[in-house]
Amino acid sequence: METPLVLHAERLTKRYGRRTALADCDLAIPRGHVVGLVGPNGAGKSTLLQLACGLIGPTSGTLSVLGSRPAADAAHLARVGFVAQDTPVYASFSVADHLKMGAWLNPSWDPALARRRIAEVGLDPGQKAGRLSGGQRAQLALAVAAAKRPELLIFDEPAAALDPLARRAFMRGLVEFVGELGASAVLSSHLLGDVEQVCDYLVVLCGGRVQVAGPVRDLLASHHRITGRPAGTAGVEVVWAEHGRAVVRGDAAVRDGGPAVTLEELVLAYMSRAAGAGAVSRAGAVVPR
Repeated sequence: METPLVLHAERLTKRYGRRTALADCDLAIPRGHVVGLVGPNGAGKSTLLQLACGLIGPTSGTLSVLGSRPAADAAHLARVGFVAQDTPVYASFSVADHLKMGAWLNPSWDPALARRRIAEVGLDPGQKAGRLSGGQRAQLALAVAAAKRPELLIFDEPAAALDPLARRAFMRGLVEFVGELGASAVLSSHLLGDVEQVCDYLVVLCGGRVQVAGPVRDLLASHHRITGRPAGTAGVEVVWAEHGRAVVRGDAAVRDGGPAVTLEELVLAYMSRAAGAGAVSRAGAVVPR
């Protein structure tokens, strides 16, 4: 029996004129995970999430979200909650107005959940959103997205502009909602500390292409950091190598030769390879790009 997928892309491509934001992306993310989508600025992260929400359409290839075309109909829209960059809210609307609008737009709206969350984070229902702090706006946007009771929550750099305390509170709320709703989540972030804190599945996106994807525990267990050059070892992929150090994936004999990598080392290795810095072949030799 196949595992249900929260997101499934095959040769997904998106171009804006002459610029290619995504190129032939293949991705299959099972349900039940909090997914960290990481990569440098311009990697295509926001484009992928906007495609998943149905805000834009692909140039070619296919993408399904929760088994259907993104934003296929009103019922499908109700199954996905989205918090965009800068956690946008309506400045002239009060907190209570946002909850009223959410109830009007979403048939599965949970008013008790929304009111409870607003009270928990100390928001005044009569306060205009334009007068809230960045952390308060983020909490309001999160409450509105979660009160839809979606099956999938999508976050596009939601906490990048927040101070450390507000960011920690937001991430704690994210985890609480995912657990309460039994939902899946995709979190785009360039803050690896946030990803390490809340995500159990990782997707590294660089240059419009998926570099690696999988459960965080499995990826960390299958990659190791070694010194020296492991060239010529069958079954070993050298992801990154420079100055006598390497991050490798593959044969157990080589993996046992060094400690497992950290999440930061894993992400930076794939980003470096995509950028052509310390790029290596499967045989282990550094090759020019």
